[in-house]
Amino acid sequence: MTTPDRLPVLFVGHGSPLNAIGDNRWRRQWQALGPELRARGLPIRLILCVSAHWLTEGWWLTAMAQPRTIHDFGGFPQALFDQQYPAPGAPERAREIAAAVRQPDGAPLGLDMGEWGLDHGAWSVLKPMFPEADIPVVQLSMDYGRPPAEHLALGRGLRALRAQGVLIVASGNTVHNLRALQRQAPDDQAYDWAIDFDQRVAEAVAAGDPERLAGFQQWGDSARLSHPSHDHYLPLLYAAGAAEPGEAVRFFNEGFQAASISMRSMVWG
Repeated sequence: MTTPDRLPVLFVGHGSPLNAIGDNRWRRQWQALGPELRARGLPIRLILCVSAHWLTEGWWLTAMAQPRTIHDFGGFPQALFDQQYPAPGAPERAREIAAAVRQPDGAPLGLDMGEWGLDHGAWSVLKPMFPEADIPVVQLSMDYGRPPAEHLALGRGLRALRAQGVLIVASGNTVHNLRALQRQAPDDQAYDWAIDFDQRVAEAVAAGDPERLAGFQQWGDSARLSHPSHDHYLPLLYAAGAAEPGEAVRFFNEGFQAASISMRSMVWG
């Protein structure tokens, strides 16, 4: 099912922060995706990004005029810390969205006037896609203490924004276990449990079954090993929730980094 005036929704596996500056297949796909989306002819008036790296109590939207570029990592080359993504914010639009999209208890989304900004889960993928930084960006936090079904429900609350010029970009990883990293492993080499979990995700997405995705904690050892914490999985639920029932989905960047990080990404619409 497609609607010509509705923007797509993305889930992007962002992997290592170094992907933001490296010349690799993952980043090249991001670089190609931005022009592809612009070529569709629909105006992208706002990007709403859900990143694995902003965890809060309750749900919050950035509402400052100029969100700062956050370098929320350590031990990387200075060139990565030098990266900036000076996309403007959208305070008025953030207020409108905060009032329209409700938290599970019915409260409006909170508004962050300056504490956060754009973390590397957001800017590391947006900068290759839209290097001009000319599209306003707001970032939505995630309440990690709430059950997966509530994250899926909030994603469904974002669905209507797609027809209002809002591009929803969720950024995480379908498999993310930093404890099991094999830094010298070639791309696409992965643990059996990582391959199993990633394939289960792909099957649920292809079947248009977001409830199955929300029940990932019942998938046994592959779930436990793929997500010792599930902060990088939760953004997928927002994207799957924002997709329309029966909407076509396309996978890209299928493969693994360091044996325990899946770069699988997808576009609905």
